[in-house]
Amino acid sequence: MADSRFFRPRGPFSLGELATLAEAQLSAGDPATQIYDVATLDHAGPGQVTFLDNPKYLAQAKATAAAACLIRPDQAALLPAGVAALATPEPYRAYARIAAAFYPEAGAPSPLQPPLAGIATGAVIDPEASIGLDCRIAAGAVIEAQAEIGARCRIGANAVIGQGVVLGSDCVIGATATLSHCLVGDRVVIHPGVRIGQDGFGFAMGPAGHLKVPQIGRVVIEDDVEIGANSAVDRGSGQDTVIGRGCKIDNLVMIAHNVQLGPGCIVVAQTGISGSTRIGAGSVLAAQVGVTGHLTIGPGVQLAARSAVIRDLPGGAVYGGTPAMPIGQWRRQMAAISRLGKRKGGET
Repeated sequence: MADSRFFRPRGPFSLGELATLAEAQLSAGDPATQIYDVATLDHAGPGQVTFLDNPKYLAQAKATAAAACLIRPDQAALLPAGVAALATPEPYRAYARIAAAFYPEAGAPSPLQPPLAGIATGAVIDPEASIGLDCRIAAGAVIEAQAEIGARCRIGANAVIGQGVVLGSDCVIGATATLSHCLVGDRVVIHPGVRIGQDGFGFAMGPAGHLKVPQIGRVVIEDDVEIGANSAVDRGSGQDTVIGRGCKIDNLVMIAHNVQLGPGCIVVAQTGISGSTRIGAGSVLAAQVGVTGHLTIGPGVQLAARSAVIRDLPGGAVYGGTPAMPIGQWRRQMAAISRLGKRKGGET
């Protein structure tokens, strides 16, 4: 159960409303039944909706006391009598939509519950900034001249939206985040402490000293992107740094100047991507991956945790290791090293 000190559910919503929102088929239940909260299979009770996505929890689904359960159509018959089935081929995605309706403050705004609006005392908004309808701006936030904030955005405490920055509609900017030199699309979530648009690490190096090269590009963040806490995205040196539509970036990620992420990429914690690298659509970079600069990684690549990429990689394949190589080759190398380590002393 969510702690009411931090999260308070909206609603209630009818089963019919939730079925529509989740794109699920309601069976064995009254669409007028009121649902007051979400809960896990083993903790759910009357008036709550739960979900089954992982077959490890089939036993809990068979015993759940929830009012309704999001479940795959071929498993709906497993639910106890009296539990309404919300049948969907993707229960976890359906749960995400429903949970966002009950707890819009904990994630992206829900169409069933628009965010609370208002500008707190102590927010500093330049008269030349433009603020859209129904925005919520917390105390200490600073919005500079010529900034444009779209409708229904939420700006956290002490966040800074720099001069000329553009936010689309329904964006969430976390506390103390700073945005400069960037254009941001719709429904973008930027978590606390994120730094967007600072100058990249650009120097003309030499024995007489390292001359700073002006960084005159931007950061372009397309729709439906999420960037985790304390991550940094440098602006371009000349061309733009681009984060493609639907990318999801974890906490503590570093993206250097001129990097281009294609749509739908996943970048996991403590990954670093050096300047001017291009990463194709739908690629997944697991935790602590390092990518050197000026490379091209094809679409659909998967990189195992702690991989180091030092050359271009063709798309549609899985890689691992240092340097990154096809995953099968890396596993064979690891197995061979393991066998060598188990040999008795003195053997070669």
